[in-house]
Amino acid sequence: MSGRTLDDDAPAAFTAVDLKKVPEVDEKKDWANNEFESQSGHIVTEDGVHPTEDELHGPNKLRRVSDSIPWPAYLIALIELAERFSYYGTTAVFTNFIQRPLPPGSRTGAGGHDGVSGALGLGTKASTGLTTFNSFWVYVIPLFGAYIADTRLGRFKTVCWSVLIALIGHVIMIISSVPTVIIHPKQALACFIIALIIMGVGTGGFKANISPLVAEQYKVEHPRIKELPSGERVIVDPAQTTARIYLYFYLMINVGSLLGQIGMTYSEKYVGFWLAYTLPTIMFLLCPIVLWLGKSRYTTSPPKGSVVADTIRVFRLAAKGHWSLNFAKFSRSIDWDRARPSNVIREHEGERPSWCHWDDQFVDETRRALKACQVFLFYPLYWISYNQLNNNLISQAATMQTNGVPNDIIQNLDPLALIIFIPICDHFVYPALRRAGYNFSPLKRIFAGFLTAALSMVWAAVVQYYIYQRSPCGYYANDSSCAPAPLNVWIQSGSYILIGFSEIFASISGLEYAFQMAPKRMRSMVMAIFLFMSAISSALGEAFNPLAADPHLIWNYASAAIISGVAGIAFWICFRKLDAEQDQMNEIGKGKREDDEM
Repeated sequence: MSGRTLDDDAPAAFTAVDLKKVPEVDEKKDWANNEFESQSGHIVTEDGVHPTEDELHGPNKLRRVSDSIPWPAYLIALIELAERFSYYGTTAVFTNFIQRPLPPGSRTGAGGHDGVSGALGLGTKASTGLTTFNSFWVYVIPLFGAYIADTRLGRFKTVCWSVLIALIGHVIMIISSVPTVIIHPKQALACFIIALIIMGVGTGGFKANISPLVAEQYKVEHPRIKELPSGERVIVDPAQTTARIYLYFYLMINVGSLLGQIGMTYSEKYVGFWLAYTLPTIMFLLCPIVLWLGKSRYTTSPPKGSVVADTIRVFRLAAKGHWSLNFAKFSRSIDWDRARPSNVIREHEGERPSWCHWDDQFVDETRRALKACQVFLFYPLYWISYNQLNNNLISQAATMQTNGVPNDIIQNLDPLALIIFIPICDHFVYPALRRAGYNFSPLKRIFAGFLTAALSMVWAAVVQYYIYQRSPCGYYANDSSCAPAPLNVWIQSGSYILIGFSEIFASISGLEYAFQMAPKRMRSMVMAIFLFMSAISSALGEAFNPLAADPHLIWNYASAAIISGVAGIAFWICFRKLDAEQDQMNEIGKGKREDDEM
């Protein structure tokens, strides 16, 4: 606080808490670095009139709403749509490409109306193993992409280089599927694996940085009061706005996913794998075009060096003398005050050590980021259920009557459900909950996502039971010589729709939580840690590989359901107290380091 009052020192337009009288930013530029207090106790800054504690949490608390989304965020979301079209369009046909053999007489892998497409003929376990490796690989690389962005290139330049690398991988993937190569399974496999690795490097570098980049386009950091045309006074909440940005960012992801997967599964079935890999590559070319066209309009963060070393020092100081194998006890006993500069100076006889670059706010930010990382530790158990979409549920569809529909088209019910229900949640469900006074916070949504994922796997286990009961091959329904079970493939729908709801609650909220809880200099790294949980899940998924084949598939889905359900309950038990601190955690600002001023 400057010590002045709004009524004495601010321009005349600020002498009331009537937002209609608050001028635009360019009209208050002379005092943009100060804040003023009105006689009613409201703080006014460049962002607008801040709500009081009573308006935030008291008996007279105001309803919270989101702000409008800046249009550069939509441009970045369009880039994500094109990238996800190319990625999911390509990976949608991986299972058939790896698992099934070339159809008799085919040089393209196309199965035609009544057949199933294939190429390498390596079987279910190899298919699950390679697709799981791909999932692991593309979620490990974000750690390196995040480090490069935070310390060397910045998010925007890292995204640009990642797009170029992924494009090279796409071209090699096309080569693995052309008729002269695909008829030689060993050569096609070698080419496919090289493409998988290179695409993973590009995709991983892209994923770590595009998510924080889209939310950074919204620059307001503090809640402010707004009067609606109806006369109602509401709080425009940056946290709600970030949540809304990620809702529509995820919507664009699934528009790209839906279009890519549907188009490529039909391309694979009726033309061949070469077309299913070529069309995504053409769509991917939209990424560098939009990046170039909007480069002068994006809000970007230049690299300023890593704060990882300082974060480790702060954590070591806070945890000193409290280490314990009991994680819960250790987490509660960490003394963050000990890492504050004033205490560090006291312990060093009144002198500030040369390695102490931080201030009190940075200690608070480190605490907040580590709390977020604790939340992320539960996500591998959630992704075990979600990852069934990429392999086992596709194989399950092939054991039922598809009536001419490609077996890998059914998985598109997941993005379709997301496209339908994300706007419904944004315009109806979430506002209704806020009007009712219920705070459906990120942690509550994550808890709901775990439970919904568990229900999805229960559905899949029940479907698998009936497949085994009806299949002419009994508990060996995946045998390539076995006729489909007399069940309509669309009975799988419940699994995909439920997992779609779980993504709205858990996956989108995870992106939001990673952005909000990260120090500004570590947004890419914290996002990468969140994404890395998927890599851990893929590694855990390899342990389930023996269950990913007949006659154990019922246990495969049942185990995933039990893990997600138990993990969700444990998650809420661990973090229900943290949920009550969410507003205070969101208000922690950016700490300074000495090199901030250099």
